[in-house]
Amino acid sequence: MKRWLCAALSMAAFTLAGCQPEPPPPAFQAADITGAEFARDFRLTDHNGQVRTLKDFRGKVVAIFFGYTHCPDVCPTTLSDFAAALKLLGPQADRVQVIFVTVDPERDTQEVLRAFVPAFNPSFLGMVADGETLRQLAKEYRLVYQKTAVKSADDYLIDHSAGTYVYDTRGSLRLRMPYGSSPEAIAQDLNTLLATS
Repeated sequence: MKRWLCAALSMAAFTLAGCQPEPPPPAFQAADITGAEFARDFRLTDHNGQVRTLKDFRGKVVAIFFGYTHCPDVCPTTLSDFAAALKLLGPQADRVQVIFVTVDPERDTQEVLRAFVPAFNPSFLGMVADGETLRQLAKEYRLVYQKTAVKSADDYLIDHSAGTYVYDTRGSLRLRMPYGSSPEAIAQDLNTLLATS
């Protein structure tokens, strides 16, 4: 009888353990777009002349942002916010790669990007593509960009999408961070991805 009772209790405990709810998914400050069927990859040349794809950064959380060096506000602000966020991460910052892709390849050469992007953080990479590759990439990343306030061939502004896409360490798209995210919010989400992937 005792043996039967012990067996029944063990089975009940096993059954209850199997019914425990799954742990809740991590809570992010940014929009969680896990499983999205776009922004799957890129092939771009970095400011050092090296061709890069998403696979090159496997093992790191990757944040990719589109902008241009003549941008008066959104682009420098976003790069500054990510630089501040990486400082908040401390040693974990080595496991994050921030990528700035220019939507202005006519003016933003590799040399211009090499002077501009690492000024915010030495680890940041600027990337460039020719006009046609950029147009194809814009479709893949649901990116909108257009020249505006054109005064001359080399004097204009560009309206462009301002969000940042973030991939986990396995190269899966996870987040879309809106422009204006605080360094604290960025750091929290990056840290969550580093801890869970």
